[in-house]
Amino acid sequence: MSDSSRIQGRAYPLGRANVDTDVIIPAAHLKTITRAGLGRYAFDTVRAEVGNVFDDPRFAGAPILIAGDNFGCGSSREHAAWALADLGIRAVIAPSFADIFASNAFKNGIVTVALPQSAIDRLLAVAEADEIEVDLETMSVTTPLQDRYAFSLDPFRRRCLLEGLDEIALTLASESAIRTYEANTGI
Repeated sequence: MSDSSRIQGRAYPLGRANVDTDVIIPAAHLKTITRAGLGRYAFDTVRAEVGNVFDDPRFAGAPILIAGDNFGCGSSREHAAWALADLGIRAVIAPSFADIFASNAFKNGIVTVALPQSAIDRLLAVAEADEIEVDLETMSVTTPLQDRYAFSLDPFRRRCLLEGLDEIALTLASESAIRTYEANTGI
């Protein structure tokens, strides 16, 4: 997992509510157990629409996605987070997230920022022409137009995202204690 202390750049202004995991990555593309390459299938049904934000060159390579309420609802497929990460998305800003999606996103180094709908509406407008920044140090989302929105995040998740720690790295950080335990218990 990479350090996610500051994520700055253009943002896909999707804004849709109830985007489920089948919209993020359609079931037809779940035949793989590898994360690489899933980004090309992300939002297939949205990309089929004329004028969609994912094919707009202004947003190419954007590290941030701005969505509507209840983002990531539906099935528990981790492939949704894999597809977003492979697409280059490192933060999703929405009014709310499905719990399982938020957990999968975190485990894959994607920051989920919950903000009120009024902030989302403003960020959708700003994203049309300007960059947005998500800062885990200050726990804020800012724009070049002096907008500043504070957000909260579970302290453990924040620490892991700031330090780039995934479950394996967390376990390895306790390697000495694990070895001591094993030596003392005969394991």
